[in-house]
Amino acid sequence: MPLVRSATEADAAALLDIYRPFVERSAVSFETDVPSVDEFAARIAAAHVWLVAEVDGACVGYAYGGPHRARAAYQWSVETSVYVHDDHHRRGIARSLYTELLAELERRGFCNAYAGTTLPNPASVAFHESFGFEPIGVFKKIGRKFGAWHDVAWLHRALRDAPPEGE
Repeated sequence: MPLVRSATEADAAALLDIYRPFVERSAVSFETDVPSVDEFAARIAAAHVWLVAEVDGACVGYAYGGPHRARAAYQWSVETSVYVHDDHHRRGIARSLYTELLAELERRGFCNAYAGTTLPNPASVAFHESFGFEPIGVFKKIGRKFGAWHDVAWLHRALRDAPPEGE
C-alpha cells in the first residue's frame, strides 16, 4: 500500500507530471493548457485537503477536496478529485487516497462531497459509487475539447448531516 500524506507546495512539480497527460491527451480534464508549476502549487495551497500517495519515495497519485463554489453558503460542500500516474493504475492507490480524503474532509466538518466525471467513464462512476457517491445529474455538452463536446456526470456523497457545533 502507498504512503498517503498531506501534499505540500514542494510536491507541485511531481504532481503536475501526473496531471499533465490528462490535460494533453484526454478529456478527463477540461483544461487545454498544462498549468505552470507555480499555478499548481497555488492550487495545492488553496485546497481544503490535498493528499499525495507515495511508493518507494515517489509521488504516484493525489486526491484533493476543494471549494465547490465561492459563495459563503457553499462553504460546507467540497468538490473532490483523484489522479493516479499511468504506471500505477489498478493497485489500490486511488482507493487509498479517497478513503483518507473523505475521512479527513468529514473530520474537518464538511457535509457534502461532489465529484464530476467526463462521460463516458464507467470506471470512474463505479469507483465513486463504491464510496457511496450517488449520481445526481448530467451536464450535457458542458465542455468542448479535442473538437468534440463532452458531458459531465455529477455525483454526491453526504459526509455528515450538519457542520460542527458553533459553526
